[in-house]
Amino acid sequence: MLLDSLIEKATQIGPKTVAVAAAEDSEVIEAVLDALDRNLANFILYGNEEEIRTIIRLKAREEVNGNDRLKIVHTNSKAESAEQAVKAVSNNEANVLMKGNISTSVILKAVLNKEYGLRTGNVLSHTAVFEVPGFERFVIVTDAAMNIAPDLEQKTQIINNAVQLAKSIGIDLPRVAPIAAVEVVNPSMQATLDAAALTVMNKRGQISGCIIDGPLALDNAVSVLAAEHKGIHSEVAGKADILLVPAIEVGNVLYKSLIYFAHAKVGAVISGAKAPIVLTSRADSAESKLYSLALALCASQY
Repeated sequence: MLLDSLIEKATQIGPKTVAVAAAEDSEVIEAVLDALDRNLANFILYGNEEEIRTIIRLKAREEVNGNDRLKIVHTNSKAESAEQAVKAVSNNEANVLMKGNISTSVILKAVLNKEYGLRTGNVLSHTAVFEVPGFERFVIVTDAAMNIAPDLEQKTQIINNAVQLAKSIGIDLPRVAPIAAVEVVNPSMQATLDAAALTVMNKRGQISGCIIDGPLALDNAVSVLAAEHKGIHSEVAGKADILLVPAIEVGNVLYKSLIYFAHAKVGAVISGAKAPIVLTSRADSAESKLYSLALALCASQY
């Protein structure tokens, strides 16, 4: 299993610590306990201590309360738990930030705080790594959750974030396909203009560490047969590792289609900050949160 290999890879990195904001959530606790069983990382859980310990007991893991790899820090509010978790990462007490039972806006407010936050000046972007049935490689989709309608400069940084993540999981020279509705440049379609510009920027060395070719429609990006049928020959067509979507709506639909129609498994992180951020949805399964943890731990090396 592709994503299971990331868990194995993460366990070989060495001791890392994850700070969890508002950890009083059943799926989050289940993922944390599973991660502890697999010796994936150490954890600092911020939130309502009584609720956190109750959930641990309900999971029949009473012995974890005395585990020196798990620390619980009581906080009086969601905002305080976010602040404390972000500070832990900022002060190098933790290597990864994880969102628990807290709204995205609250945790991002702490992440973007000018005094103790995790901003680097780069664009923050969402990168999802999928294991799709029938595919023998990872499918990486960006950006499905953060940037609404990125311009050319933002797309450049989104690619850089995704390329760095791809390298952290063993893809040495990622193939990047800027996705559009068609595979030819159309002056009326901004996505195709940006895709062509990104391709030229890559060839001139302005974007490095990857191979970019676009615009490509989705079928031509992931299927060699579809690309050949349309007479498209490049190092990326049919073999793309990273799918750069033109806007958040496209990314959101593709992300959810892969999960609900293709029954894909996924791990996802926010890249571009001082440390990886696990920002899964509260509706995501414990398995998805575990994969996201493993992905973030791999990315923390970079």
